[in-house]
Amino acid sequence: MKSKLNIGLIGAGRIGKVHGETIAFRVPEASLIAVTDPDAATAQAVAQRCGIPRVCATADEIFADKSIDAVLICSSTNTHADLAIQAALAGKHIFCEKPIDHTLEKIDLALETVTRHKVKMQVGFNRRFDANFARVREAIVSGEIGTPHLIHIISRDPGPPPISYVKVSGGMFLDMTIHDFDMARFLIGDEVTEVYASAGVRVDPEIGKAGDVDTAVILLRFANGVIGTIDNCRQAPYGYDQRVEVLGSKGSIATENVYPNRALVSTAESVRRDLPLNFFMERYLDSFEKELRAFVEAVLADKPTPVTAADGRVPVVMALAAKKSYLEGRPVKLSEVAAEASLETVSR
Repeated sequence: MKSKLNIGLIGAGRIGKVHGETIAFRVPEASLIAVTDPDAATAQAVAQRCGIPRVCATADEIFADKSIDAVLICSSTNTHADLAIQAALAGKHIFCEKPIDHTLEKIDLALETVTRHKVKMQVGFNRRFDANFARVREAIVSGEIGTPHLIHIISRDPGPPPISYVKVSGGMFLDMTIHDFDMARFLIGDEVTEVYASAGVRVDPEIGKAGDVDTAVILLRFANGVIGTIDNCRQAPYGYDQRVEVLGSKGSIATENVYPNRALVSTAESVRRDLPLNFFMERYLDSFEKELRAFVEAVLADKPTPVTAADGRVPVVMALAAKKSYLEGRPVKLSEVAAEASLETVSR
């Protein structure tokens, strides 16, 4: 068994920089061998910061390097599936940021290629590795709160992304809510069968002009009877709002936001505390480390990855169903989306 995993980083933007720094400074079982990004200056900056010896002009150079065992795909979403396919063909193990693609046809092609070439693939649903959410999962699995009845997930960003990003993101359901879709099925431990989405533009009219929404509530129905809600907004002026509550037959469990400190300021006028950590780079720093450690360990020890390629597919089905529900103003069963995807594939 190899003692160290050699990794190539594809994409050096916001999440690429986070993962690059995590591998470089917090995961000694892995080494970053090369990095590439369409913006050469961005790639060079990450290379310098993380001590990466090679800056490649294209991902092809990384795939051709036989010393590289695995790749981190952190590029724009529209490139994920193609890069995963190329990586599998090159025999590289894959850590891919979510979503794998915006279409099920492309995702299925990537998954088939990964399976056929017997490489490991993990999808970047880092919230599964957060200590707070892991405790919620533990309370459900152990029966500590009894049989779950209701789950409520709150996920609100401190501010909306640039409109240029919104236009290529695939929409809020595929870009933002996808984490919450994964969290819902992970925490409850069962599959969602139906979604009903109500959404609108409450934060920025330009988001609406770009064909997207910025505020939504989504109702989930699970196969085991659990009812869930997801509450999303692109803007929470007080910071990054990430909470979960599950009600069960024996009790409930809830998580609060994470703060930079535990101090309370008490005066004659008010009792207050500092605002929560402002965005995902701060809030989920430990979970990013844990997910990458899990990936590296899975490859080195030849174990299954904890978040499989199939786990990456289901939330996309949920997101597509939510979009369909919003546009048609009705509940949508996930089986409808799967059937439509099959018909589209056959028609081609």
